[in-house]
Amino acid sequence: MTVSEFVVHAGRLPTRLYRAGQGYPVIFLHGSGPGVTAWANWRFAVPALADQFDCLAPDLWGFARSGHPDPPPVGARAWMDLWVEQVIALMDHLGLERAHVVGNSMGGALALHLLHRHPERFERVVLMGTVGAPHRLTFQLDVAWGFYEEPTAARLAQIIRWFVFDPASVGGDLDAIAHDRLQAALDPVVRRSYEAMFPAPRQQHLDALVLPEEAYRAMDRAILLVHGRDDVVVPLDTSLWLLPRLPQVQLHVFGQCSHWVQIEKRDSFNALIRAFLLGAL
Repeated sequence: MTVSEFVVHAGRLPTRLYRAGQGYPVIFLHGSGPGVTAWANWRFAVPALADQFDCLAPDLWGFARSGHPDPPPVGARAWMDLWVEQVIALMDHLGLERAHVVGNSMGGALALHLLHRHPERFERVVLMGTVGAPHRLTFQLDVAWGFYEEPTAARLAQIIRWFVFDPASVGGDLDAIAHDRLQAALDPVVRRSYEAMFPAPRQQHLDALVLPEEAYRAMDRAILLVHGRDDVVVPLDTSLWLLPRLPQVQLHVFGQCSHWVQIEKRDSFNALIRAFLLGAL
């Protein structure tokens, strides 16, 4: 399936968008690691699901080749407001009244905030290795968010290795992703945005993204939580915290899997979310 890459001028800043397929729209939201792009996160999911869905994967503002505010806001909570604005502006521009949404890590928190603020715009929701629930900052996430304290290829390679349980199972794909992300991370504009998102102390940014508990209980949409049992970046505890608080929820846990379920367990992940989005789970 051919994936198109283009720039959409919607809202205050441009959005780099990857799009493939036709059918009911599914918006894929990437995470927050250094040098991340929508394509790095969703290079296997978008082509696999494009036979049945209209798959859209934007680079969020402040990342990669989407727009970068100047001066940038400071702190994840301020950026979250921008990202919510971006997704809604993109949907409006493309004429998408409603969509499913799939969020990875920080993208999961964005999905939760979108569902909280604009529940009428979203149907089924997949949260993979999500933040947005109360938990203590892990050493690995602290290093990832503080990447520019030591912005080297070796440091980025270490961060990428934490994202998977068994690097050998991913093979050369992991090296290709690390290479692409280093090139993106070394862009000075990308660095300016990223350093503004997660200044130390970084626990404050996790705490700022947690919604009031009643907000989760009001999310009356089918939600699928997906998590790697061995996730050292965002622990399984976040999904276990959300499980009793979301009304229409399922949880699927992959053993021998860390933070990147969509890459490390790509075939199973794609089959799982296909079934969920089609209402077969």
